[in-house]
Amino acid sequence: MTTSLSPFVRIRRDLHRIPEPGFQEFKTQAYLLNYIATLPQDRLEVRKWRTGILVKVKGTAPKRTLGYRADMDGLPIAEETNYDFHSEHPGFMHACGHDLHMAIGLGVLTSIAERPLADDFVIAFQPAEEGPGGALPMLQSEEFRQWRPDQIVALHIAPEYKVGTIATRPGLLFANTSELFIDLRGKGGHAAFPHLANDMVVAAAHLLTQLQTIVSRNLDPLDSAVITVGKIEGGTKQNIIAETSRLEGTIRTFSADTMKLVKSRIEAVVAGIEASFGCAASIDYGANYHQVFNDERLTREFMDWLSARPDIRAVECRPAMTGEDFGYMLADIPGFMFWLGVDTPYGLHHAKIEPAEEAIDLAIRTVSDYFRWKSEQP
Repeated sequence: MTTSLSPFVRIRRDLHRIPEPGFQEFKTQAYLLNYIATLPQDRLEVRKWRTGILVKVKGTAPKRTLGYRADMDGLPIAEETNYDFHSEHPGFMHACGHDLHMAIGLGVLTSIAERPLADDFVIAFQPAEEGPGGALPMLQSEEFRQWRPDQIVALHIAPEYKVGTIATRPGLLFANTSELFIDLRGKGGHAAFPHLANDMVVAAAHLLTQLQTIVSRNLDPLDSAVITVGKIEGGTKQNIIAETSRLEGTIRTFSADTMKLVKSRIEAVVAGIEASFGCAASIDYGANYHQVFNDERLTREFMDWLSARPDIRAVECRPAMTGEDFGYMLADIPGFMFWLGVDTPYGLHHAKIEPAEEAIDLAIRTVSDYFRWKSEQP
């Protein structure tokens, strides 16, 4: 490791080595707390919430509280990068950029702790964004309620944009999302006697194809939705008719009403499979995330502010089917989320993603400067 690295790039690399699942970010929490303890403490207050952290920097003449959120958890993905700072937790990786998000958050906190704003500032290091969802319970916690910001901001890395690009939009940015788990139970048997059994692999195959007709045949063509089944399990051996099968997937929609419609159609299709194949079925929607809806005025104000910066290319992007539990915070607190360009050919949740680390210090400067500017506004 060279000696010329930014301290926050070093921090990102340290955090990249220790990805942890949601609500199990114990090493991550300890690392963040150890760093936070090195900052000037005269205006700093720190609270733990489960495996997350809330930090408040008291302002010099506060008239409001400005907030920032950084997520913490990793993903169950085996890393395939070329890094020499590989994940030390087999089967887990920071494949969604939360290592960068935390390093940027620490950089912003450092800037504000060393030179406090006029306004109070709160940063939330939030666990379990990838599941089962940490934003909503953190938002509802007594610790957060006592320090509730009047405005909140977050970012997410974007592999498709060059470093120096920030993309966002007023209004809808990310979709409503829901997990989807469907279990089918029939009757197993010998492969040579299918008439004496009730094959749940065949039932699952029919269900899979029927699910794909919901978007194409039940939704307005001008509406937007996605149903993706990413995993199917069924059977135990090639010559045994499967007694059970399981489909695991996700639903994405741009409106809450469309989400309700999609789920009602899924339930109708599954009921039809039960009747057609004489099986029993159950549906579990798992974690549901609220859409990310940016405050119109604050987002436009931010984009106008960005346009004056020579180091940033501001882009108004289209909405994405991405899911983010930060949407729960934006449903309760005015604010916005934006994409941060990190210029890598591999997408989010890919085992080979290698975000450009130059984006870290750029983001720290930009976010810190924005909060300083915002704190000076009436």
